[in-house]
Amino acid sequence: MTELLLPQRFLFRFSAPCLYCDPLWKASGAGLDENHRLINLAELEDQPAMAEVSAAWSEAGLVFVLSVSGKKQPVWCRASRPEDSDGLQLWIDTRDVHNVHRASRFCHRFIFLPGGGGRKLDEAFGQSLPINRAREPARPVAAGILQARSQIRHDGYRLDCFIPTEAMLGFEPAEHPRLGFTYAAIDRELGEQTFSIGRPMPYDEDPSLWATLELVP
Repeated sequence: MTELLLPQRFLFRFSAPCLYCDPLWKASGAGLDENHRLINLAELEDQPAMAEVSAAWSEAGLVFVLSVSGKKQPVWCRASRPEDSDGLQLWIDTRDVHNVHRASRFCHRFIFLPGGGGRKLDEAFGQSLPINRAREPARPVAAGILQARSQIRHDGYRLDCFIPTEAMLGFEPAEHPRLGFTYAAIDRELGEQTFSIGRPMPYDEDPSLWATLELVP
């Protein structure tokens, strides 16, 4: 009989602080420092870190910064194949519900790429994506609402992502300061790094597998 080993992160419910920042977003991107860096929970399973992710919030929305290093191959991004591209995917539940296995209308999925956008296909961009098996689909996000900036480096890149309040149904920090949350930093060369439980668990569609972000004033 094959023994099924559950991921270490499956055994715990994680919560991480997300600090306030104002201004949240500028023309140059998000100005976050080390205090906004999220802990790398994958280290609990002895997985090497390929990326650092930082987060912050204000009444204007949420920002995330992804920094990837250690690459030897060029960044690979295709607007026609966003889920296969290098970049950052985010899942956010503005009601932080962990006792359901199918997404509600308060659950959102976003993807940001460091390239693949614009006329020359070299601009960062973001878009919303549906969540598989969702009980209630989230409302579509209009083009141009999500903002992204990137800096391509010789061994990786930095990707700044801005999700305005209007892109998230139920984002009401004063009334609901806890968000269901996970991310997946995906790189065709380096692999995949997730915040909460990773594969083979279906974290991309099951909100009960997500962690929590606490919006700290």
